[in-house]
Amino acid sequence: MRAAGWSWLALSGFGSALAALTLAPGLWPWVTYPRATPLELLGGHLALVGLSTLAAVVAGLGLAIAVTRPAGRAFLPLARTLASAGQTFPPTAVLILMVPALGFGRGPAWAALALYGVLPVFANTVEALLAVPEAIREAARGLGFRPAQILWRVELPLSRPLILAGVRTSTVVNVGTAAIGATVGAGGLGAPILSGLVTQNNGYLAEGAILAGLLALTLDAGFGVLGAAGDVRSSR
Repeated sequence: MRAAGWSWLALSGFGSALAALTLAPGLWPWVTYPRATPLELLGGHLALVGLSTLAAVVAGLGLAIAVTRPAGRAFLPLARTLASAGQTFPPTAVLILMVPALGFGRGPAWAALALYGVLPVFANTVEALLAVPEAIREAARGLGFRPAQILWRVELPLSRPLILAGVRTSTVVNVGTAAIGATVGAGGLGAPILSGLVTQNNGYLAEGAILAGLLALTLDAGFGVLGAAGDVRSSR
């Protein structure tokens, strides 16, 4: 109930702010960003966050599964080092390094955000899979389960809460980090923030910052509700 309450509160605040900013151009045009509507800014930001987080989840899950299997266990230390290196660099530096290869626009922002979002998913998945008791695996083998069946029907379901926490962290961090993508022309909610800094317009700054903050809170609350619903289903 507490998670659901926070989710509805965040969603209500986000919807109210979005509605107010959508109506604002007709009331005080100097306050809101003129080059795109709030809905267009939000859509661009969600596209950046959604695609980059999806890539991070696929890469993080795949890498974690590979290095926790017997054949890939020797590569676990190397994989941890490489994944950690992705977050050692500041996100701005990672973004700039992507520009020479991918040019300006959303491409380098997608790549940088995906790279930056791998570590939480990878680290949580590794810890979750390694924490599955060997006795449970042995019991599954005794029932005739093959290695792939043990992974999909035993290990991953038991690891779901910790994996979901990693995805939650990656998503929420990417909401804030995606604003930096405006520096290379990726758009999103970082565009009014960047324009506000350049023109010293507090209205533009507030528009981007408020929507980005409320979006992060809403997604975080949504993951909380999703996790709570999964816990309730598992307990039945």
